[in-house]
Parts: sequence; C-alpha cells; structure tokens
Amino acid sequence: MAYYTRVVSKDEEFPSFEELAELIRSGHPDFKLTLEEGVEEEWETLLLSSVDEVEVALLERNLVFDGSAGQDVIADFLEDLEDCKPESGVAWLEEYLAEVKTVYAFQHLQGAEMVDGGNALHALRSALWERGDAIIQADGEGFTNEEGFHIVWQFSDSVSGPWNMGVLQDSVWHQFTMDLGDADHRAAFLAGEVPSDLTATLASGPRE
Repeated sequence: MAYYTRVVSKDEEFPSFEELAELIRSGHPDFKLTLEEGVEEEWETLLLSSVDEVEVALLERNLVFDGSAGQDVIADFLEDLEDCKPESGVAWLEEYLAEVKTVYAFQHLQGAEMVDGGNALHALRSALWERGDAIIQADGEGFTNEEGFHIVWQFSDSVSGPWNMGVLQDSVWHQFTMDLGDADHRAAFLAGEVPSDLTATLASGPRE
C-alpha cells in the first residue's frame, strides 16, 4: 500500500518548478526533479529521483475547490478525525482544514528508504511547509500544527519512541517531547494534557 506524507496549506500560491528544482540541485546534487504532469509555470506532478534514476517520491499539487481531488482528500481527513483525540487538537484541525487551499501529496517510493533520498525528500517537503500557513500530515501518524508539533493521535497501539507533541489549551500550544510507548504519557496526551513528568514550552496560538 502506498505511503504518503502531505503538506496541507492555506495558500493557493506555490513555488515554481524551477525554484524547487534548483533547491534540489544545490542542496542534494545527487538528486533531481522532473516535471511529470502540467507545465513548469503550473506544475501538477513532479518526480524526485536520484541522478541514476532511482525514484524517491512523486509530488502532486492538488488545489482544493468544489469537486476537486483536493476536496476529496480534505473530506477523507475529516472522516478519519471523527474518532481521534485529543478533542482540542481535532477541533483546531477541523477549523484549519476548512481554510485549506492546496494539498501537496508526497508518495514515498523506493528511494525514500535510502538516507540520502529521505533527506532530499525532507528538504523538498520542508521548503513547501516553511512557506507558512501550512501543516504536515503523515499516513499512520496524524497531523502537526504550524510549528511542526504533532497534535492528534493516529499511531498504531504498538508505536514507541520520542516524538514532539503539542496540546492546545486556552488558545496556546503547549509543546513537549514524549515517549509514544509510555502509557501515562499517551493517556495525558489523549486527554489534551501535558504529561505530569514533562515540561512544555509555550507557543503562540493558531496563526491568523
């Protein structure tokens, strides 16, 4: 089954193909971007691959409007959130998703499993996210806030290890690193609380 990560943006504007291609050329010279669908000024699908043709990821740019594929993605997100926790994170996400204009979907391919390929993919995804007014979604994990902290639980029950998390309380994000496999940490997060043995940093509430 295909694995996707996505940058979910409130912005209709997007970087040009050449801007993204130059980012890869300069920062990851063993990799390249190829235009697969659309034209350079209005690209729709790009292929990230190594210079020796190992495919790393397909990047699709989906606009969100009535009847669009992007709208279908948002509808699927909202359906998947129905049983998620914490409730504060879900409520924030539902409001956020209502304002989304563009979904950048990365289908991870064979080359994404290589360290260098994964780094190139991460650089490309970060370039889109860091433009602002954007969050990140990953299959089997969930969503971040705009600061990159994870705000809903969509992990499997067997997951473990450190992860950067955020809970929203009184319009302020409380952000911390928890052990996903720790039952007490997990219970606190699902309840929308900071685990009692951890210290959180405060961030501003949702950006206007």
